[in-house]
Amino acid sequence: MRNVLFGGMLVMLAVAGVAGAGESGSAAADSVQAQVILTVSEGKRLIAKAVSEMPVVKQALQDGMVVIARGTTNTYVAEELTGQKIAHGAYVIGWTGPAKGGQAPEPGERIEDIVLVNGQVQTGMSMDDALNALKAGDVVIKGANALDREHKTAGVLIGGGPNSSAGTTGKVYPVVVSRKAHLVIPIGLEKQVQGDVIDIANKMREPVESLNNIPSMFLVTGHILTEIEALELLTGASVFQAAAGGIAGAEGSSRLICRGTREQVEKALAIAESIQGEPAFLE
Repeated sequence: MRNVLFGGMLVMLAVAGVAGAGESGSAAADSVQAQVILTVSEGKRLIAKAVSEMPVVKQALQDGMVVIARGTTNTYVAEELTGQKIAHGAYVIGWTGPAKGGQAPEPGERIEDIVLVNGQVQTGMSMDDALNALKAGDVVIKGANALDREHKTAGVLIGGGPNSSAGTTGKVYPVVVSRKAHLVIPIGLEKQVQGDVIDIANKMREPVESLNNIPSMFLVTGHILTEIEALELLTGASVFQAAAGGIAGAEGSSRLICRGTREQVEKALAIAESIQGEPAFLE
């Protein structure tokens, strides 16, 4: 009896799959596909290249202001937008490393947040100065720590200690919203969290006794750009994530499937090949 029921379930699932194929936007008959595997650092470089091609960013570079907050992914963004090499670790405030072992950024001269007006770097212009001058249509680029791609929401870890504040996000986000500026959130798929990030943020705010320093989370929305959106923007192909992880330097990597016209998919492969081999953020 059990085998009969199980067989019936398989038939039902197969029928449902066939029926749903046309409803879920299956691949067009003339489309091709290819897979792309990107390490975390390669993903950061890809996202940075796509940020520089976003219409809102290009418009602000031409006639407006672009503010690049410090961060690991934003280190790559700053390199792409300024054309200058930036020492990795010099453009970072906080970072997450292994609980034991690992490598810390080399101590050195810290670079302050970069501000561009009409595409030109403004030497000596601080984040506070930029926020005071921010206007509608300007762009602030700020990374995040948690990604809920389904709900187009990101979470930024803040504080946790008795004297902590809302950090850069708490300073930037209200101004961006009130001035109708654009918030661009470059964030890799390795930061995708399990569950609803709103629920996670609410749990992290609960006043439970902590045995170590647990931060809170600030939720933000805006133009979220992962490796998926990056490839779609740069090629016009349709992209979805099929798997994740690996070894030998591919830990945290993303396996992406690109579908579209032959030209679009070949372009995706060419872009991937051009960034594959990007060194780890810290070598």
